[in-house]
Amino acid sequence: MVTPLQIPDWLARLYPFASKSFLTPRGARMSFIDEGPRSDEAVLMLHGNPTWSFYYRNLIRELAPTWRCIAPDHVGMGLSEKPQDYDYTLATRIADIEALVASLGLKRVHLVVHDWGGAIGFGWAPRHPDLIGKIVILNTAAFVSDWIPARIALCRAPLIGEWLVRGLNGFAWPATWMAMHRRVLTSDEQRGYLLPYDGWASRIAVHRFVQDIPLEAGHASHATLARIEAALPTLVDRKKLIVWGGRDFCFNDQFLARWQTIYPDAETVRLGDAGHYVLEDAGAEVRPLIGRFLRS
Repeated sequence: MVTPLQIPDWLARLYPFASKSFLTPRGARMSFIDEGPRSDEAVLMLHGNPTWSFYYRNLIRELAPTWRCIAPDHVGMGLSEKPQDYDYTLATRIADIEALVASLGLKRVHLVVHDWGGAIGFGWAPRHPDLIGKIVILNTAAFVSDWIPARIALCRAPLIGEWLVRGLNGFAWPATWMAMHRRVLTSDEQRGYLLPYDGWASRIAVHRFVQDIPLEAGHASHATLARIEAALPTLVDRKKLIVWGGRDFCFNDQFLARWQTIYPDAETVRLGDAGHYVLEDAGAEVRPLIGRFLRS
């Protein structure tokens, strides 16, 4: 068991939120942010790997005066519990979010998804179409693909992958600069992203997320992702905003083209010089876009 993280003063200045806890159906403590006016309508922000709700901190600050903002840390990530024996699969991630939303009694949910948050969010949303409002898509995928960057494939390789990711922090640390292009993270921003992943045990979910990439047909999460892809058309009538960093080393423009094929009516803003962490890299431009979209 990894000891729950305490927020140091330097991080509280960047991330000034009181975390709440939820017990998932499998018995793990999930940390989540719940900011803004009390309402049964909320903006649900789902992060990916290796980020956590810290990724959404400035968007929460911008939206919370008007919108209720919910931003969970997936189990094993961020401030959530990091059990060593959890079922770290896509299906469980979806079930965790499903249970969290049900516990909050939300009646209308607007989605913001990034990286693995796309597969998780689009895995949950078609199960509850009456809840779903608008959707913001940020450099992510929710469909089957057999393409993977070589550097991520290495982190997924047997034996050496675990040593790289959990032993050398060879996934979360490189992401702090590889996922950026317009600007460089400040030292405190970088520390904020890495704080939850300070040792072998605390990096378990970072590695399991990489292992859970379902490239092969026989992979445990391949059928789950295929079902998610098949259900995407059921949300075609929801208003969508796609904001895409064109310098993403992982989710490149091929993924953007897939989204535009699936949702041809989506409003698309491609930022050619922004990286994978598009909300971080081009935040001053992206946050007003999302605010305007939600208000429209």
